[in-house]
Amino acid sequence: MNVKEYISKNEIRFYEELSSLIRIPSISAKPEHKNDMQLCAQLWCKLLIEAGADLAEVMQSKGNPIVFAEKKVKNATKTVLVYAHYDVMPAEPLNAWKSNPFELTIDDTHIWGRGADDDKGQSFIQVKAFEFLAKNNLLNVNVKFLFEGEEEIGSPSLEDFCKEHKYLLKSDIILVSDTSMISSDIPSITVGLRGLAYWEMEIKGPNRDLHSGHFGGAIANPINELCKLLSQVVDENGRITIPHFYDNVLPIPQEERTMIAQIPFDETRYMQAIEVDSLQGEVGYSTLERNSCRPSFDICGIWGGYTGDGSKTVLPSVAYAKVSCRLVANQNHEHISKLFIDYMQDIAPKSIKLKITPLHGGQGYVCPIDLPAYKAAEIAFKKAFGKQPLAVRRGGSIPIISTFEQTLGVKSILMGFGLESNAIHSPNENFSRDMFCRGIEAVVEFYKAFAEMK
Repeated sequence: MNVKEYISKNEIRFYEELSSLIRIPSISAKPEHKNDMQLCAQLWCKLLIEAGADLAEVMQSKGNPIVFAEKKVKNATKTVLVYAHYDVMPAEPLNAWKSNPFELTIDDTHIWGRGADDDKGQSFIQVKAFEFLAKNNLLNVNVKFLFEGEEEIGSPSLEDFCKEHKYLLKSDIILVSDTSMISSDIPSITVGLRGLAYWEMEIKGPNRDLHSGHFGGAIANPINELCKLLSQVVDENGRITIPHFYDNVLPIPQEERTMIAQIPFDETRYMQAIEVDSLQGEVGYSTLERNSCRPSFDICGIWGGYTGDGSKTVLPSVAYAKVSCRLVANQNHEHISKLFIDYMQDIAPKSIKLKITPLHGGQGYVCPIDLPAYKAAEIAFKKAFGKQPLAVRRGGSIPIISTFEQTLGVKSILMGFGLESNAIHSPNENFSRDMFCRGIEAVVEFYKAFAEMK
């Protein structure tokens, strides 16, 4: 029996099992769902054993439980570690859903429910591909599973778990289905994610709000000074001016730039969708390169002084801003955070007091496209989708992927099958039944190709 026949024979059972997972509201952001996290982890153990794992257990972490499972194959020389998460985002606003978010709804083309894509549906692709191989004695590599329950809140417990259980998690490659493709007819593999550094700035001037007529022009205005400081971070060519900021930024390989140029992208439609009249950014790079392969700086929020109705001629005593940098591979977020703080302190006038508090950070990630496991993924996508996949970088961040590399010393292959239309994190989250089936086929082909890679 080939994989297509296996899926056809078992598809209804697959959806029934997935429905049992989606029925559990494993919302990590809400403390009242703590018991649901345990229930979901236990159910995953049951499903993994039924799929063919030798063992599956719920392991405790500092936060929500972690599921570990394993299948050892005689004479296998390679090990794949499958990472996924079983926690989901809150479903609110509930009145915007067309169906109960925690009851899987199936129509002719899609499945609907919270977690249908992110990440219960995509996790199921991995598990059912494994099931096909295990049940038909076609598995030629060892397989481990690591499913966590805190991805949607930043994976605060997973790094310590990985450090504590480094030997248990030893593998040759980590396989992840928690990303998306360009479209259903343009297969793509995510090979890069940007990192992040985030700060809050506070500028203090006088000891109280002052009358702008009596003091204006003689006293430093904190909002004015904050704007001056922030206006100096990016130059007229779109480059960040922080000294040594680009020291570790690697150039985009020409082969990858060629692939990016092949991605269908209509700048006019892009601008119309967000109602802007023109685009801007770092000189020498395309829009798709700017928002995925290059670092950026943004003011995320700024406030201070009087913002109520009418007018109040006040010179404020304090001003605030939240700012962030998206970083690329090789840029250390802690190092960049220090560079930014030092730069701001260096150019700040003596007439104000500046305080900068780092709030959040994470490393970027890049998977080399000449990596044997990536080549196996290319073969897999081509067989399942009929086309050579494009290598694409994404502008967002999944910090745990770089944590895996730093802690476990292993690269990750991001074999995601989601689409933008799947509405993850939003009402009416869904997943294409066709993509679900072809995703299983692609993962099966990955295992076959990876086992043969030198």
